[in-house]
Amino acid sequence: MKRIVLMLVIAIGASSVAPGQTKPSRDGKVEAQIIALEKAGWEAWKTKDTSWFQANLTDDYLTVHADGVTNKSQVMKDWAACEVKSFSLGDFKFLMIDKDAALITFVGTQDAVCGGKVQPATVRASSVYAKRGGKWLSVFYTEIPAAQ
Repeated sequence: MKRIVLMLVIAIGASSVAPGQTKPSRDGKVEAQIIALEKAGWEAWKTKDTSWFQANLTDDYLTVHADGVTNKSQVMKDWAACEVKSFSLGDFKFLMIDKDAALITFVGTQDAVCGGKVQPATVRASSVYAKRGGKWLSVFYTEIPAAQ
């Protein structure tokens, strides 16, 4: 948990690097991998492919929504109760936090109902990925409804 909080603090403060320090470099190959993973995760949500989540979320994965903080096992149960008709993702922003951590933000549009509750049509989201065992995995996700 402390590592996730630290990663978010680093991401938020990345634009104000102290003199003599350098910002983490931007890596186009990693950026493409992370965006592809995020899109695949949304597709897995739509098709209820829990095996994708099992393989691509860290065991200590967390997500934050208006209802609270949820871990990997609860997220997989919650997402299984969703009916997703369609989604699209765009306006990606990417930040390498360090060589083994990356942050993306994006806008998602969705036509979905989860647990009988209609999901916001447009959300602004953030995902943190960490390289573990040579593989990029999702560590953290959060979203808020976009202003209309």
